Amino acid sequence: MTAAEQGFPAKEQAPKTIYLKDYQVPPYLIKTTDLRFEIYDGETLVSAMLHLYRNPAAAPASQLTLHGADLELVSIALDGKILGADDYEFGEEHLTIFNTPAEFKLLTITKIKPESNTSLEGLYRSRTMYCTQCEAEGFRKITYYLDRPDVMSEFTTTVVADKKFPVLLSNGNLIDQGDAENNRHYATWHDPFKKPAYLFALVAGDLAHISDKFTTCSGRDVTLKIFVEPKDLDKCDHAMTSLKNSMRWDEEVYGREYDLNIFMIVAVDDFNMGAMENKGLNIFNTSCVLAKPETTTDVGFQRVEGVVAHEYFHNWSGNRVTCRDWFQLSLKEGFTVYRDSEFSADMGSRTVKRVEDVTLLRTLQFAEDAGPMAHPIRPQSYIEISNFYTMTVYEKGAEIIRMLATLLGKEHFRKGTDLYFDRHDGQAVTTEDFVAALADASGRDLTLFKRWYSQAGTPRLHITDYYDEDAQEYSLTIKQSCPPTPECQEKLPFHIPIAMGLLGSAGDLPLYLKNAEPDFETSDNTHKVLELTSAEQTFVFERVQEKPVPSLLRGFSAPVKMHYDYSIADLIVLMSRDSDGFNRWEASQQLGLHAIHQAMKVYQQGGDLKNWTLEPDLIAAYRSILQDDSLDKAMVAYMLSLPSEAYLSELADVVDVEAIHYSRTAVRVALARALRDELMRVYQDYDHQQAYSATADAIAARSLKNVALGYLMLLNDDALVQACEQQYRTSNNMTDVMAALTQLVNSSSPLAQQLAVKALDDFYQRWQHESLVVNQWLTVQASCVLPGTLANVKRLQQHPAYDGKNPNKIRALISSFCNSNAINFHADAGAGYAFLADQIIVLNSQNPQIASRLLTPLTKWKKYNVQRQSLMKAQLERIMAVPDLSKDVYEVVSKSLA
Repeated sequence: MTAAEQGFPAKEQAPKTIYLKDYQVPPYLIKTTDLRFEIYDGETLVSAMLHLYRNPAAAPASQLTLHGADLELVSIALDGKILGADDYEFGEEHLTIFNTPAEFKLLTITKIKPESNTSLEGLYRSRTMYCTQCEAEGFRKITYYLDRPDVMSEFTTTVVADKKFPVLLSNGNLIDQGDAENNRHYATWHDPFKKPAYLFALVAGDLAHISDKFTTCSGRDVTLKIFVEPKDLDKCDHAMTSLKNSMRWDEEVYGREYDLNIFMIVAVDDFNMGAMENKGLNIFNTSCVLAKPETTTDVGFQRVEGVVAHEYFHNWSGNRVTCRDWFQLSLKEGFTVYRDSEFSADMGSRTVKRVEDVTLLRTLQFAEDAGPMAHPIRPQSYIEISNFYTMTVYEKGAEIIRMLATLLGKEHFRKGTDLYFDRHDGQAVTTEDFVAALADASGRDLTLFKRWYSQAGTPRLHITDYYDEDAQEYSLTIKQSCPPTPECQEKLPFHIPIAMGLLGSAGDLPLYLKNAEPDFETSDNTHKVLELTSAEQTFVFERVQEKPVPSLLRGFSAPVKMHYDYSIADLIVLMSRDSDGFNRWEASQQLGLHAIHQAMKVYQQGGDLKNWTLEPDLIAAYRSILQDDSLDKAMVAYMLSLPSEAYLSELADVVDVEAIHYSRTAVRVALARALRDELMRVYQDYDHQQAYSATADAIAARSLKNVALGYLMLLNDDALVQACEQQYRTSNNMTDVMAALTQLVNSSSPLAQQLAVKALDDFYQRWQHESLVVNQWLTVQASCVLPGTLANVKRLQQHPAYDGKNPNKIRALISSFCNSNAINFHADAGAGYAFLADQIIVLNSQNPQIASRLLTPLTKWKKYNVQRQSLMKAQLERIMAVPDLSKDVYEVVSKSLA
């Protein structure tokens, strides 16, 4: 295929693919980096003095190639000598300097224009401030540099700006500040810890802040500051509390102490990502910092806590020890997601947190594993690294770490992480280095386990059992397989930990594994971790006095798809009696899947679902959940929540959008009718006037109450609709307000629709000056499952509340519609597909990162029927034909069409 056929003009080349196998150490290293930023309206001058020396690990080099993009070179000097035109040459994204000595100092002065930088990479202007985002390769948009993670340098940064920007920040500790000419001032920061350029940060703005302090385990006082726009100062307390909790937890659980004198967070409204762990100066999307009950939902509070923890934990798992190259991205991200997940579990309910994480993994990451962008957690190649900030690298990466922790046990896992941090402090390393530290500390051979790093796809387990009553032996035979993915057709067996137990009539049974090592079992053990290392293995348990119900994959001990032929009676036993909370929830989900699949058969055969009813056993099972006072209310809420449409789509070979939507709705309506009295009791027993609290118990109670409201609103009862509207009007927190507004907007009741129009107008009038709250207003409308939503989304694009250059607004409106509203996105003969393609084409030149991330719904085109495949593929081809297609978009589209 020619370049023109791939969507590029014939004179252009398709973007270059970068391969892990081609990695070479850098020819030069940078001892010190001294930066000076002169910020003016319309342009910024960047002076960079680099102290370079030849890398002793590399072949001798006599020239230096630096990365650079969208830069205007003002001057360049080597050891004080201005270089002439023959001394260097430009490429599209590089600057090569000839005849470079073994060690020298290079001074470059470049001019950049942050105000017109819509990519939000490098240095850019956001409202009242200038800020940076340098991961993965944004620093090259600031100055010419060896912009790669294995080049680590000691940074000193001076920021000079007009005094209308009173706050001047960078990495490290403040070492100097003062006045400059023409009503300007400066601040100089020094970071004593070597870091790669992707961890550089700068902020200059008119900001307010809150302050606190944290005393480390060694007795040092660390100053903590959170900077925001002055209007947001009252929304920082939760983030500060989360930060201090994170610092304490990391000391207690991992023995990691913070190392600088100050830790700063800055909230930015225009940000492509959630947050960034720049050393000592974390830059956050406002949605991950700002929180107060009147403007933020419970989910928002939990997100702030989790993201603050994640970025803080990066100080060690990412900063002090960083990744050698971008193929190792999960080395820092997967490990840190695992760490923040464990932190959140300790702060709240461990089982609830596990359910939330697995739900996300199954819905989004499993779909990624089954799609054209499937890749191992350590990819073998990429065109644009920004496309690999994926669910696979992050969430599946965290599952890989969790499996290691499960296999090694708490004590050996901690010894392994201690060895990893101590052995590699100040280094840029690989996943092999991490696994080697765990293996060395524990004495375990993890060679087979490393296949998780190189093989993509979601393994499938097929489990059968046999009970020999005479011998009182119970056998589990487990077969594993993995579907082919783009990088590999034939998969070798994975090393899979399978946590399990056996349930008898009186509860958990003791487990005696035949031929087990002496230290494997204890006399009263009822929980074990089996290690599957072959394509097929059989595990035999002795002294099993009755036929058990197996509780398999407890805690979701591995990121796999499991099939075991449970009966409805088995699932009810697990849901009601399993000692593993996760598997109780899993049994409820399997019961829900059974009911939905039964309804789908009726729908696909042309039957009427209007008065469809559930089997009595299922109704009784769900009723028992509502009546079980031993369960955490959050768990009751999750167990009552049926598998999502997205998860049902992921399970299907060919997605039947309408059958999934209407069948799931029919099951929900049937449950609402059957359990009306119990649901009413839950709703009415809740104290709607109690003061807001963000504790786990309070969040759980609100969650259950609002799940009950969601079921009751399906009955289209005017009295219930009015109760919902009253909740909207009188609630003292955004969680309950949004829950009620969502139900009104999505209800087909004529009364609810009248009240929804008034409520939406009231909501906007009340909150129009709060950007994050307006985002929720956009999302609730974009997610409406009633007909006409696409037309409304297009109208909202013209609304003053919408800004097509702000990633948060794009996510709130466009992404919510295309990713979370299947029944409308896939309707209207492909109108939703064309709409999404239109947005991507605009964003391709404006913000390629956001454009490529929006592509996900179209990349799944092969999962649908022939008609929809044709329509979706046509839009991908239309995008591919766009001139000057960005690397970000090209990579995703070309792989989707392959």
